[in-house]
Formats: sequence, structure tokens, C-alpha cells
Amino acid sequence: MENLIDYLLTFGQLNQQQIDIVRQKARTITLKKEEYFSEAGNIARQVAFISDGILRVCYYNNKGDEITRYFIEENNFVVDLNSYNYNIPSTEYIQAVSDCELIIFSREAMADLSATIINWDAIINKITSKALLEKVNRISPMLAEDATTRYLHFLEKLPHLANRIPLSLLASYLGITQSSLSRIRKNI
Repeated sequence: MENLIDYLLTFGQLNQQQIDIVRQKARTITLKKEEYFSEAGNIARQVAFISDGILRVCYYNNKGDEITRYFIEENNFVVDLNSYNYNIPSTEYIQAVSDCELIIFSREAMADLSATIINWDAIINKITSKALLEKVNRISPMLAEDATTRYLHFLEKLPHLANRIPLSLLASYLGITQSSLSRIRKNI
């Protein structure tokens, strides 16, 4: 829970009473590897802070292939923002890549925090803006890069994830086959 509080404090100030309220509204859950935090077709009704582990956001294309859109590691929030904000069914899955410990806030808890803590919405807006910018910065360059360059950029930007993600998921994220990834790794 301390890493959540430290994370929140990097985006705004909270006094001890407000921190206590945040702690009261949160609950901790464990997700086993390959379990889903949220699934396509369901409406996102909770937000999670990742205390430990890695999640991935994925979907199925029109051929039925599973595509990994991106990974989210410790000390980040995760939610299908579109589904959560607009109360519509999600089009993506959020799945545990490893065993995960999550700190969960229900929609009701988030509303209570917004109503109780004066600068809560400002903190959440800053966190959301940062996450969206990071997402764009991770995905946009990949659209124009060849597979080797995408892999090298992944290693440069997310070196701490390289040995924690199965090669099949990394290949999916990079938009290549696992055998192509093996070839690229061998040639580097």
C-alpha cells in the first residue's frame, strides 16, 4: 500500500487524514498468472494499482489471433478507460502475465474519494494524462519501425520487462511471430 501512497503523492499533496481515507477505500487482490482483471464484453467497474507483477492489454483480431497491445508493470494504474468512463462494454482483455498483487478501487470508492478529497480529481487527471502520453509514446513509433528496430526499442525503453515476459507475448506485442523474434534475438 505504501507504493500506492508514494505514487499518488508524486502527483499532488494529500494530508494524513486523506491518506487514511484512500487506504480505507482500497482493497487488495491477487491475480494468478493468466487470470483476467477485465474481459472484453464486460463493463469496467474498478480501477487497479499494480503493486507487484505485470499485466497486458490484448484483443483478438478479425482472424482470431490474440494481439498484445501493451504491458503495464508495477507502480501503474490499470483500467479500460473507455469502458470505465463511458459505461460501455470493453473491447479488450487485461490479463496477468505473472502473478500479480493489485490494489483495487471500485467505481463507488473512486466517487467517494472524488467527493471527499478536494484535489483527488486533479491527481487522477495527472495520472491519466501521464499514462496516456506513455501509451502513445510506446505505440506510435512502432508503427513505422521494422521488427528488429521495434525489438531494440523495447529493450531500450523497457529493459526490466525483457526477461519477465514470455517470448510468445513479446512477439505478439512486436507484431511478429515467435520464430521471427527468435531469429532477431539470435542475430543481435
